[in-house]
Amino acid sequence: MKSFVVMQGETYQEERELGIITSPQKDSGGQIPHSWLRMSEVNEGDRIFHYVKGSIVAISVAKTGCQLIPHTIDMESQQDSSDNQYVVELEYQELEEPLNVFSYFNEILPLLPIKYSPFQQDGSGNPGYLYPCNEQLVIKLLEIISDLNIYRVDEEQLELAIGTVRRTERNNFIPMVAEMESEVKLTMRKGQEKFRNDLLPLWENKCALCGIELPILLKASYSKPWKDSTQSERIDPYNGILLCCNHDALYTQGYIAFDGRGRLHISSSIPEDDYLTYNINPKKKIARTEENKPYFKWHKRNIFH
Repeated sequence: MKSFVVMQGETYQEERELGIITSPQKDSGGQIPHSWLRMSEVNEGDRIFHYVKGSIVAISVAKTGCQLIPHTIDMESQQDSSDNQYVVELEYQELEEPLNVFSYFNEILPLLPIKYSPFQQDGSGNPGYLYPCNEQLVIKLLEIISDLNIYRVDEEQLELAIGTVRRTERNNFIPMVAEMESEVKLTMRKGQEKFRNDLLPLWENKCALCGIELPILLKASYSKPWKDSTQSERIDPYNGILLCCNHDALYTQGYIAFDGRGRLHISSSIPEDDYLTYNINPKKKIARTEENKPYFKWHKRNIFH
């Protein structure tokens, strides 16, 4: 099961009434933008967050995979030179209380991927149509949506009755959110367990920098984070390094990095007088493999500061 964010704007009402999302196949220049082509990745059962004018206003479940059909809907904002369009049939569940992305952006920002993020650094939506939504971002969005739409409604029920129609809609909504959250967390747990189990022997079950061997203090640190990795990269043991808790924090937050030859690099934001405190040595070199090299270089280029 995959998740996506669709940027609908003026097309939302029409698409919701038809129970679909849709985009042209090609633009006026004959090119296929990545956010349109991504429609072809949607399968039955996938979940979609609907973003409209600054807020997530609905969650839907794909009733079908993507279909390529003759163009039938006038999408004024998207110039289409093709006779075909991508279409996915959905079951929409509108939120009683939309999630205003800007209001919660401090929580959302750390979970956005570097590439193909649905949101810009200022909290506004990126141009385009369909964007991937990684599992960590899904969990955060569901947490906020639940606080706004489920727990708050439970409090209201103590004081007033809710109509039959609204109760029915909510009764469908709550199981969908619970199932979605459960599936996403299970996917992450299985992937991270496999990643750790396969990574441990590559580093002889000890911290690559200080040699600590106590399992409870060891972290399987991603070089290319989960949010930025493909499905295969998330379980690739070479996309990481075994570090103790302190060195894991320094690595994941970009205060230390390794180059293609395995040499340690230390951020200029750490004073040299503190190197001993943090047990880091600028002359340190670890025994990396060729498979580690592209991941270390990605980390140094994108995370290290």
